Amino acid sequence: MASKILANLIIMGSSILARSFVQAYRQALANASKSGVAQETLQNTIHRGSKVMTEQEARQILGITEETSWEEILKKYDVLFERNAKNGSFYIQSKVHRAKECLEASYMDKGQGNPS
Repeated sequence: MASKILANLIIMGSSILARSFVQAYRQALANASKSGVAQETLQNTIHRGSKVMTEQEARQILGITEETSWEEILKKYDVLFERNAKNGSFYIQSKVHRAKECLEASYMDKGQGNPS
């Protein structure tokens, strides 16, 4: 008998608590939409996801200057890419690859070298 009463109390308490959380969440969403926080957060997420690597950042990642030839860029890329493929970081390896892509587009636009 006591266990049945205890079980009922736990179930009722859990349902009351769950309803309170749902109500608080709805209120937080309403407050955020009134103050514009939700829209600002959404816009920041979109901007962060579409960030494009700059040419300066690409040169910094590969450790090169503006005067570096395309052949030297490829050598530097190969060394860094392979080093991170074997025992490095996938994140750094992807940054190195994006840097090469950025510079490749830049070199094609300027008509320098032969990016291929």
